[in-house]
Formats: sequence, structure tokens, C-alpha cells
Amino acid sequence: MAAALELALLDARAADFEPRFAVLESRRSIEREQLQERVAAIIADVRGRGDDAVLDAIERFDGYRLRAFELCLPEAEIAAGAARLAVEDANALRTAAERIRRFHALRVPQGFVQAGDDERLGQLVRPLARVGLYVPGGTAPLASTTLMLGIPAAAAGVGERVMCSPGRELHPAVLAAARLAAVGRLYRVGGAQAIAALAFGTESMTRVDKIVGPGNAYVQEAKRQVFGQVAIDAEAGPSEVFIVADGSIRPDFLAADLLAQAEHDELASVVLATPSDAHARAVHAEIDRQVGALPREKIARTALAGRSALIVTRDLAQACELANRYAAEHLQLCVAEPEACLAKIDCAGAVFLGAWSPVPIGDYVAGPSHVLPTGGTARFFSVVGVEDFQRRISLIDLGANAFARVAPAAIRLARLEGLDGHARALEVRLATAPAKLSRKS
Repeated sequence: MAAALELALLDARAADFEPRFAVLESRRSIEREQLQERVAAIIADVRGRGDDAVLDAIERFDGYRLRAFELCLPEAEIAAGAARLAVEDANALRTAAERIRRFHALRVPQGFVQAGDDERLGQLVRPLARVGLYVPGGTAPLASTTLMLGIPAAAAGVGERVMCSPGRELHPAVLAAARLAAVGRLYRVGGAQAIAALAFGTESMTRVDKIVGPGNAYVQEAKRQVFGQVAIDAEAGPSEVFIVADGSIRPDFLAADLLAQAEHDELASVVLATPSDAHARAVHAEIDRQVGALPREKIARTALAGRSALIVTRDLAQACELANRYAAEHLQLCVAEPEACLAKIDCAGAVFLGAWSPVPIGDYVAGPSHVLPTGGTARFFSVVGVEDFQRRISLIDLGANAFARVAPAAIRLARLEGLDGHARALEVRLATAPAKLSRKS
């Protein structure tokens, strides 16, 4: 007999709802003290011993020993591995790559210059020189993540794109995706040791300017700890979805959508909010029916019993309000009029509208990157895109006349802040008649 489905059914109108929903809001909270210490020790070891520390960590955590020259896969090995991929799978990857490439080419940020009276102000946009792409290994070969990170970086003009992914032998799909994304160097190393090596460099591994990509708790903690040494993207942890539903879309569709994210990770979080009690119960029954057919049933059941729930709300407006508070990585608006709900949404990594835009379409072939903020960080972080691989540089070019117009206000503000040196640097120029100054003096 199949185990009973453990999935909370909550009533947003009940007196005990707020503390129960607060658990979903704080899903990112974990006991970090011990994790911080462990990760800090790994980072310090890699920083101090370089390759030897990385190799020791691979043996300790992954159970096999590599030699330093084996960390970086040679092009011949990548090509041979990619060639083992089935033709149909290779074609699917190419389809995804082309759609991702086309989407990210739509709007590559450009600099601008605003010319005024004797002045030019603007912004220069320059690509990062070198970025590190982290692609988890874990229980699934995430070839799609390789594309979703590498192609936007290429569109941004990043000079060198290096990638880390754990495994003695990487899956042919990951190798094929790395080639499609024009990854320059591919290292077979994962975990906190990979993040440390990318941040500080080792004898065999290249130091980068920014690290992007999802990962487990160790990877995300390592990214937090090396921030400042390198830039990082949003923290992309366990997968999650929040579905706003009004009963107009089939319960079996929605159950499948919730299970699609629950199968990712035991720490995944899946939530549905609907004003229809009957619809919530129908979805619950469908999940119970479908979960047993999943090869990753155990993972999905654990996720459903943890940070997950079906919620009956007062109305659709309250469902949208809860969606904003939850700030989902993936938000599905499975309602008859999704545009009306979309106008109420402020916080989400990606929004999927209607019955025919489920999250897995975005995971693979829609075009926008699927590397999204999780754990409620969509309140302040955004999807990874081309702009994450570029720097913005201010441009300020004043002629003598323009300087003379605005310098008095700047002098006043410098004195207000007690910074006399700032004021004097302006006054020494202002004392010279603008007519005697060339524009480029």
C-alpha cells in the first residue's frame, strides 16, 4: 500500500494561518553556524594549499582521487564525451541553445552619452573579463543550466568563461552543452572547494571576477563567504514554485507542475493558493495519484511533507498577496485572466502565464535563463541575464563653462560635509576665468 500523502492543506482565513505561512516565508532559514565553520575551513584550505586542497576535498566528499592535471578536461575529452550523446538529445539541446541565444541577444545593455551645454555625461558598459559558471552535478545532469549560464555570458562579451561541475566523468549532455555555450575551460570539481578555487585561483584553476550558478547549501554558503573577493549572483538554492489558481485549469496539470519542482530536491518548496476549497482538494487528490509514478518519488514526498502547502484563500487578490510575500523562484498564474493577476505581482524570479506555460518550458527551451533567485530573495534579486556579466562605468566630461556653472553648489556641499580638500580642489579651478581654460585642461 502506498504511503499516505503528507501535504498541508491550509486555510488563509483561519486564526492559525499566519504562523504556518511564516514557515513557508522563512524556508531559506537553516542552522548556518556549523555550515559556516565547515565552509570557512574548506575555503581557507584551498586558499592556502591550492590544488592539493581541492584534490583532497574531492576525495573526501566525492569518494575518488584525481590528479592535478585531470582537473581541467582537455578539449578532446569534451568532444569525445559530447559525441556519445544520442542524436535526438543533441538536437533538443541545439533547439534550446538557439532559443536562449536569440532571447539574450534581444537586448544586450549598451552604454549611452548625454550631451549638454559644454558637458557630456553618460555610462560605459564593459563585459567582465572572466566569469566562473557553477553547474551542480548532484542527482541530475544539468545540461540546461550550462546553457542558461554560458550563453548569456557569451552574449555579454565575457572574454573567458570557465565552468565547474562535479563528477569523475561528466554526463555527455553537460559536455555537449558546454560546447554549445562556448565554455573555455571545464573543471570537474564541485562544492565549496570549487567556489574557493574560482575565487582565489590555484595552480591549475583560473581565478575569476564573478561566480554565478545554483548549488547546494555548501555552494551557496561558499559564495557568501567569497563575496567581495569576487562578485556573485543571487543565491540559487533548492527549487520552488508558487501557483495562483482559480479553478479554471485542470487539477492534473497543476499537480504535475507542483511535482515537477518537488522532485528536484528534498528541500524544495511547492505552494498552491486558490480561493476554491474544491479545487485545492482536487489538486491534492491528483498529487496523491501521480506521485507514485515518479522515479524520484521519495524525494518528492519529502519535499511535499516539508516546506510545501495547498492554501485556500479568501479571493484571488489574497492569493496574489501571498505570492508576493513568498517571492517565488517560479510563479505560475494559472487563472482565466492571468494579465489581471500579473498587474498585482511585484516579487518573483519568473512568472508563467496560463495553462500552457508551465515551469519546465522555462527550465529548458523558452529562452530566458532559468537561474533564478530562491528562498524569498526574489524580493531584491533578479534572474541571471546578460547584464550580470557586464560592468557599468560612469562617464563625466565637463568643459570650463559647465564646471563654472555647477562648481559653487559642489563647493557648498563639500563644506557642509566638512571636506575642505574637496572644496579647495574645486575652488582652485573656479578662481581661473573659464575663458582661459581649454575644455580638456
